[in-house]
Amino acid sequence: MITLSWLLLIALAGGVLAIVDGIWRLRARGGSTVIGIIEIVVAGLFVLSLFLPGIPFGSLVLGIATLVVLVVALIMRGRLGMTLTIIALVLVAIWIVLENRWLVIPGINS
Repeated sequence: MITLSWLLLIALAGGVLAIVDGIWRLRARGGSTVIGIIEIVVAGLFVLSLFLPGIPFGSLVLGIATLVVLVVALIMRGRLGMTLTIIALVLVAIWIVLENRWLVIPGINS
C-alpha cells in the first residue's frame, strides 16, 4: 500500500517534470539527444523507485543522479527553454533536502 504524502508528491512532480524535459530535449531540433536519453532513463528509474522496492540503488541515489543530470541539462541547454528544467531541479533538490531531514517541516517530513 502506498501512503500519499507531501514528500511523495514533491518527488513525483520533480521526476515527471524531469521526464517531460528529457522528452522535449529529444524532440527539439539541435537539442542534446544524449542528455535527453540519460535524463529520461534516470528520472524514469527515480519515479519507479518511489513505488517499487526492487529498483537498484534506491530512490535517494537516483534522486541525486537526477539532480546531477538536470544540472548538466541546464548548463548544456541548447535552444530549449530553461523553465521546466529549473522547476524540476528545484523540486528534486527540495525532495533530497527533506528526505534526508536536513530541514524538518512539520506536516511534510515530520
